[in-house]
Parts: sequence; structure tokens; C-alpha cells
Amino acid sequence: MTESALDHVALLRLSIEESRKARDAGNHPFACILVGPDGTVLMTQHNAFMPDHDMTGHAERVLMTRASTTLSHDLLKHCTIYTSAEPCAMCAGAIYWTGLKRVVYGLTERDLKKITGNHPENPTLDLPCEVVFAAGQRKVEVIGPMLEKEAAAVHEGFWG
Repeated sequence: MTESALDHVALLRLSIEESRKARDAGNHPFACILVGPDGTVLMTQHNAFMPDHDMTGHAERVLMTRASTTLSHDLLKHCTIYTSAEPCAMCAGAIYWTGLKRVVYGLTERDLKKITGNHPENPTLDLPCEVVFAAGQRKVEVIGPMLEKEAAAVHEGFWG
């Protein structure tokens, strides 16, 4: 598979399915996958809030730490992260610093905030990731929102 032939819908659905697995395992319903330029899934990450109640344990941030400490920059600059929800400001910063080429996401931060409300375990920042990336010195392509209803369905009944 070439980079231009990446199936964004199928790969995003895979990250949404991983968010269901995170929820089923008793964690917050977020997950993401790192995909190489040839379409190979290089890493998968669930939200890491549990078991230590790590408020910075967002799936994207943890995945970027793992990726940037184990994969080459030459590879990462061609990679895409597929994430069930739009990266928050912290996660967008981690994606930027890791050097990824592209982000594909499901649910927007704004819509996530409507779902979670003022939940103490997820005080959502309603700040589009494009705003964070625009402050940087290199472009990060953003595709999303996509499959919003599917991404939102994983959260139904969780935050109430």
C-alpha cells in the first residue's frame, strides 16, 4: 500500500474499536494507532489514566512518548496517527514535537466536551488541534472530524 492509498476510514475505525477495548478494560474510552507510510500499524495505545489516575495519560501523548523513544525521526515524519477523538492541546503538542506528518481523528474536542461535561477525570479543553499546530514551524496535516457518530457512541453512558 502506498501512502496515497491509506484507507483513512478503515484505519480510523480501528482506532475507534481500540477505544471500545479501552473502555471494556475499565479505562477511559480513548485510543489511537500509529501507522507507517505503507499502511502498517506500528503501535496501538489505549488511554492510560488507570490504574494510577494519570491525568496526562492520554492515549496520544503516551503513544508519542513510546514512538519518539523507539522509532527513528526519518520514519516518524512520514507517519500518521489515527485517534478516536481530536488530540487535546497537550497531545497536539506531543504529536508536533514527535514530528508526525498527519493526524486523522473522529470526535472533535468541542463535541467531546458536550458529552463529558465538567467531569473531573476529563476537563476537556475546547481548543482545536489545528490551532496548536498553526503555532508551530512546520505543517501537520489534519483530517477530521470523521465518523463522529461512531466515535461518540463509545462514550455513551460512560461519563454520566
